[in-house]
Amino acid sequence: MPLIKSLSVGYGDMFYIRHNTDNFTIIDCHMDESNRAEIVSELKQASAGKAMRRFISTHPDEDHIKGLKYLDQEMPIYNFYCVKNQAIKDDPSESFDHYCTLRDEKAYFAYKGCKRKWLNESDDERGGAGISILWPDTANEHYKVALEEAALGVAFNNISLVARYYIAENAASFLWIGDLETQFMEDVVDDIELRKTTVVFAPHHGRNSGKIPDSWLVKLDPQIIVIGEAPSRHLNYYTGYKRITQNRAGHITFDAEGNKVHMYVSNAKYGTRFDDFDNEYQDKYENYIGSITVETEYTL
Repeated sequence: MPLIKSLSVGYGDMFYIRHNTDNFTIIDCHMDESNRAEIVSELKQASAGKAMRRFISTHPDEDHIKGLKYLDQEMPIYNFYCVKNQAIKDDPSESFDHYCTLRDEKAYFAYKGCKRKWLNESDDERGGAGISILWPDTANEHYKVALEEAALGVAFNNISLVARYYIAENAASFLWIGDLETQFMEDVVDDIELRKTTVVFAPHHGRNSGKIPDSWLVKLDPQIIVIGEAPSRHLNYYTGYKRITQNRAGHITFDAEGNKVHMYVSNAKYGTRFDDFDNEYQDKYENYIGSITVETEYTL
């Protein structure tokens, strides 16, 4: 059964997917000396037995790449995915320098609709991971401007890729949007193929500046929106949607089983959420907060 985990890493993002095939995926990185040994230990344990391991970088802001060199030293990154870019920084961190090394020497450049063996294609050796890259459209004029800004060292949010993990028919799907900003999402809505998705991780850690616009939400029709760990005063709580807030929940584990998703958190004080979610009486991990049945029809 696939397991998707959103790690509580402060004001940053880090996720992993233990696929139901011979794949293991890490998305973004945010670690420092206080948490990196514990996180990498968990990643090693979670990836045990998975021969195909990859790292997907949504974009090179520090809160998405911090600790990347340490991760590569402890768990060598043989399959590195990012968008093709020439981003620079006036005062680059060790993590950004390592990102540039991986980008320039070994990256597979992700773009809208790209195909890659074992990322989203299967063969006799191994099943695919079920990850589709929905963005960027490298011909899009708004994206070209974002690339120019990154190459000047001005801004990096809007070169974020968008990735969707789809398990199987009638099973759950998950969407990562990096740090795309609201106006940019509005600008490109006609050039990105969005479909109903079970769990959406809010961009920009849930900040108002990255609030998913209604034009996207209508197409995504998410059952759950995960709001990250930005300061509460900056968050948008997506009124009308079921949500999990990471700054209160801690680590969030999604255990996908058939057409169900069972959810657990690391903060025992977060409590159950049976008013929002179903009680399927699960106990595989600690601090079960509820389950959902995957919807396949639009509800909006």
